[in-house]
Amino acid sequence: MDLKKEEVIAYYSRRDIQEEMLEVSKDREIAVCFSGKGFGKRPDILQFENDIGEFAKQGVTSFHISEERWRGPLELKTGMSRKELDNLRIGWDLVFDIDSPSPEYSRFVAELIRDSLRFHDVTNIGCKFSGNKGFHLVVPFESMPTKVNNKEVSKLFPDLARIIAEYLTDMIEEPLKSKIKELNLDIDIEDLLKVDTVLISSRHMFRAPYSLHEKSGLASIPVDIDKIHEFKREHAKPENVITSIKFMDFDDKFKNEASRLIVQAYDWNQRDKRIIELPKEEKSQEFMELTYKVDEDFFPPCIKLGLEGLEDGKKRFLFILQNFLRSAGWGDKEIGERLRKWNENNEDPLKESYLTSQISWHNRQKEKKLPPNCPNLAYYKDLRICNPDNLCNKIKNPLNYSIRKSRFKQKPAKKTE
Repeated sequence: MDLKKEEVIAYYSRRDIQEEMLEVSKDREIAVCFSGKGFGKRPDILQFENDIGEFAKQGVTSFHISEERWRGPLELKTGMSRKELDNLRIGWDLVFDIDSPSPEYSRFVAELIRDSLRFHDVTNIGCKFSGNKGFHLVVPFESMPTKVNNKEVSKLFPDLARIIAEYLTDMIEEPLKSKIKELNLDIDIEDLLKVDTVLISSRHMFRAPYSLHEKSGLASIPVDIDKIHEFKREHAKPENVITSIKFMDFDDKFKNEASRLIVQAYDWNQRDKRIIELPKEEKSQEFMELTYKVDEDFFPPCIKLGLEGLEDGKKRFLFILQNFLRSAGWGDKEIGERLRKWNENNEDPLKESYLTSQISWHNRQKEKKLPPNCPNLAYYKDLRICNPDNLCNKIKNPLNYSIRKSRFKQKPAKKTE
C-alpha cells in the first residue's frame, strides 16, 4: 500500500504521537525508513518531538527502535566487539516478535505468551500490534534483576533473551496444539508457532510504537494486554489511532519481577541447548537412588514451616514445594491434593485458577528437578522459612535432609540369607 506523503506528515505531526514515540526512544538507537528507498544512516537518535515531524517531511514513513538501551547510542559503530557493546549497553527489553500467517493466529500465540509470562509472576507486559499480521510483546528491563549468578543482566544480551524466548516457545507448544485441535484449524504448528528469535541479536530493531507500516498502511499501536482478543485492524488506521494505552511501563516498582522466569529458563536451557553455562543444581547420589515416598515427618524445617501457610512469597514457595514433593517420590495426584491443602492454610490463598494452571504445567514436565539449593537467597531465607537444625548444616538441598532422616526407616530392608 502506498502511503501518501501529506497523510504521513499529518500523522507524524500529531503532538500526542510525537510524545509517545519520543518517550519510548530514550537511550535507544533508532533507524528511519524512507518509503521505497530503504533505511537511513545508523546510528541515529530522536532528541526532540519535532524531529519526528521533520523526518516525515524528508520522506520517512516508519521508525524502528533497538531492543537494547545504550549509554550513548551515537557511539555505536559497525564491527564493535562483544566487550565494547557490553560496556555501552545499560539495559535491554525482552521482545517477542509474534508473526503467524494471520492476525487471528498471532492473537492465539500472543495470549499464550502473555499467560506464560504471568505464570512466572511477570505482570509488567507491554503489547502492540506489529502493523501487519502480528504482535510485539515486551517485558521492560525495569522488571529484570540487576544480576544473575553475579553477572550483570545488562551484559547477558542476546543470550539470556534467546533462552527465555525459546523456553516459553517450548512451554506453549502443547497448549497451542490443543487450541489448533479445538478450533479444527488446518495449519501446521510450525507455521503457527513463530516467535522470531533471530530478532534477538545485538543492534536489531523492531517497529516503534505508533510507527506506520509501509505494506499495510496501518499504525503499530499499543494494545491492552488483557484485550488482545478485542483488537481489530480498523483500530490501527491512522485516522482512528488514539494514544490512551502505554506500550511500556518504566516504573522501578517492577524490579526483580522476572527473576523466577530467568531461573526456570536457565534450568530448561541447561538440560537442553546449554547456550549459557551456569552453576548447576546438584543431584546427589542419594537423590538418584530414591525409590520410595518420603513421609511428611521427615520433611526439613523450611518445608514444614512453609506448609503452615505464608503471608508473602506464596508463588515462590509453590515452585519449591512442587519440585520438592516430586523429587521426594510423591505422585502427581498426591502433590495436587497436598498443594490445595497447603493453600487453605494461607491467609490470602492463591486463586484456584492459578493453582490449577501451575499443577497442570508441572505435571507435564517429564524430568524431576530438585528444589532450589539451601544457599539460594531468593528462596528460603528471603521467604523467612529458613529455621535450620543441626542436620541442616550438613546438607545443601532440602531433599537431602529428608533422605538422611528417612533412609533407615523407609528404605526397603535388604533380604538376609
